[in-house]
Amino acid sequence: MAFERLSRLASIPALLLIAVTWMGSAFQSRAQSLIRDPDIEHGLRELAFPILRAAGLNTNRVKILVVNDSTFNAFVIDYNAIYVNYGLILTVESPEMLQAVIAHEAAHIANGHLARRVENMRAAQRKAQLGTALALIAAAAGGGEAAAGIAAGTSASALRSFLGHTRAEEASADRSSASYLRAAGISPNGMVALHQKFAGQELLNTANQDPYMRSHPTSRERLRAAEAFVGEFSDHASPNPNADYWFARVKGKLSAFLRSPGWTLRRLKEESAQDIRLMREAAAHHQNRDLARARAAIDGALEIRPDDPFFFELKGQILLENRKLPGAIKAYGRAVEMSPNDPLLLAGYGRALLADGQTTDALKVLEKARARDYRNARLMQDLGMAYAKVGNNGMASAVTAERYALQGRLVDAGIHAKRAVGQLPEGSPGWQRAQDVLIASERAKKKKRNRK
Repeated sequence: MAFERLSRLASIPALLLIAVTWMGSAFQSRAQSLIRDPDIEHGLRELAFPILRAAGLNTNRVKILVVNDSTFNAFVIDYNAIYVNYGLILTVESPEMLQAVIAHEAAHIANGHLARRVENMRAAQRKAQLGTALALIAAAAGGGEAAAGIAAGTSASALRSFLGHTRAEEASADRSSASYLRAAGISPNGMVALHQKFAGQELLNTANQDPYMRSHPTSRERLRAAEAFVGEFSDHASPNPNADYWFARVKGKLSAFLRSPGWTLRRLKEESAQDIRLMREAAAHHQNRDLARARAAIDGALEIRPDDPFFFELKGQILLENRKLPGAIKAYGRAVEMSPNDPLLLAGYGRALLADGQTTDALKVLEKARARDYRNARLMQDLGMAYAKVGNNGMASAVTAERYALQGRLVDAGIHAKRAVGQLPEGSPGWQRAQDVLIASERAKKKKRNRK
């Protein structure tokens, strides 16, 4: 499991608030950390697959990625990924609750809300800019208080206008997600349970609230809608042992690495699946730096599931982080044999080869991983090191530029991209990628200068 800092767009309402307040670019960014783990991402794919298929989305393209954030939230910012905070995964109590969240976010993609939100944001920004212009005119005429009132009122109006659109889209996504769950044979009671858990979380004193200052319908509104859907169509879903297993495994591995080893070891008996219990035990002992017990536990899990590539991956991680390189390479190699196109398994295998000094082989494996996953900043770091070790400094700079761009460090990205452009053959794939990063860096600097 790896924690990777990644630059992503802030939430849409936050972006609008920035635009309204500062009149800056609509697309500000902030750094966000992702938790990348092949076992967890595979489990989430298992849970999401029937939903994405019901929504008419490409099940190979849309990824479910875990955000290193303890709050209860999930979101989409493009058509290729659904982001779910680990806090949400650890809070929900059943696979159906988590699947209801995934279905809701899938609906935003399938219903085209992302494109409309960008246009709504631009319209609200234009309205806010008009209000600022009127306020400047009023201020020039000596009406200081009137100017402040115009500016504040127009900004609030712009925000209400945008969130009104967003609120309608959230209600639409709830309706669509309910239909996806029904088509996928997943109990809609998970959606009811999800809203029941958070009903009543709104402020008790609503006398002074503006209902349009919300980006979602209230929890009670969503709960009533979910209950109405279940009442209309009833619940004909059959038990799904596969969903139950992968939900327990995803939660089990997340909690084993995010919570203290003592917490995990005290709760092992609560886990009914013996292989998941042993996997959690291995993770806890590994964090306690007890290699013998960690190794025994993961070997026990592999006795139960000898063809599980992700248990081999965990064994590889444990051995690699204890500098047992031959064993780590063997374990990662077995994982890749079983799942040869998983980019995170390939990245781990390449990292082990690189640590062992097998740089040429590592470079081939890491390039194969990068071709399948452009979001993996840790992989890009390993790849840059591999290129530097074989003396290809141009590609080392290009890959480093891409890594910094992923992390939102566009100034640093521009420095390395410029270096790569000067060293690589013009028109080559690496040169083109570095050129793209350089253009993005220059545009960011220009916008920063214009805001001053």
